[in-house]
Amino acid sequence: MLLVRDELRHAVSSGDHAITLGVFDGVHRGHQMLIERARAEAKARGLGTGVVTFHPSPVTVLRPGTPFAYLTTLEQRVELLKATGVDWVAVVQFTSELSQVSAEDFARVLVEEARVRLIVVGEDFAVGRGREGTVPRLQEIGKGLGFEVIPVPLLKRESEDAISSTRVRRALAEGDMAEVTRMLGRPYSIRGPVLHGDERGRAIGFPTLNIGVSADRALPPNGVYVTRAEVQGRMCHGTTNIGVQPTFEGTTRRVETHLLDFDGNIYGQVVTIDLLERLREERKFEGVEALVAQITRDVAATRSYFA
Repeated sequence: MLLVRDELRHAVSSGDHAITLGVFDGVHRGHQMLIERARAEAKARGLGTGVVTFHPSPVTVLRPGTPFAYLTTLEQRVELLKATGVDWVAVVQFTSELSQVSAEDFARVLVEEARVRLIVVGEDFAVGRGREGTVPRLQEIGKGLGFEVIPVPLLKRESEDAISSTRVRRALAEGDMAEVTRMLGRPYSIRGPVLHGDERGRAIGFPTLNIGVSADRALPPNGVYVTRAEVQGRMCHGTTNIGVQPTFEGTTRRVETHLLDFDGNIYGQVVTIDLLERLREERKFEGVEALVAQITRDVAATRSYFA
């Protein structure tokens, strides 16, 4: 628990606080609603507001080897959480040791190190060894340690299940970018450095940015997407291919973006790509000429989208 104490001390601001806590992968609309409720309750009580986010995801610690794909990098997650207007964000490393800590002991650390007076969580929230720290249990613990607990109903769409990171991943895996955007409240984005590639795109008249993406990031199905890119402080329209370049017998999955009406050398710079709409699946063409013809149509479709 010394590590948790240090992480909290490093992040928290002065004064007493209302907090919400969880993984918050994707920082979707449900997360945003929860944080907004915490801010409103904090304001009513004259408290500051903080967010405690766990990383890595507990599932990777509790079930080692389980495949897990993040909707955001940790850096993006913290940026999105701070953008909600909270006073501070603390990243707590989730370890096998922390998974064995009781809900009461963990809550005591929150009170001692972050001066927590109010905890706002989703109605299905649980923390502590064996997920014993359900909302009723936390409310019981709070009576002894001096904090309130407010459960918040999960955000739902009409006739559908609650919005969750799992549902966002499912929609992303299906290539349903409109649904992903609705649940996130913003387009799904990929951020990474521009790497040197084989420059085939330049050779055929469509130069691309080869975006470095970590292996633990969730990606939509291979295919071609309408995208918007933040490059050197400006927004550019683009067409992005996610896939293995089957026409050239490729085997490595890549994210490559052709920027419309852009010319410049930005190798090594970090860019952010928003995925707006899926145009088509990735296909193997009979030759370069057929590929170029299709890319020309993809770029035209991209221009039409933005027009």
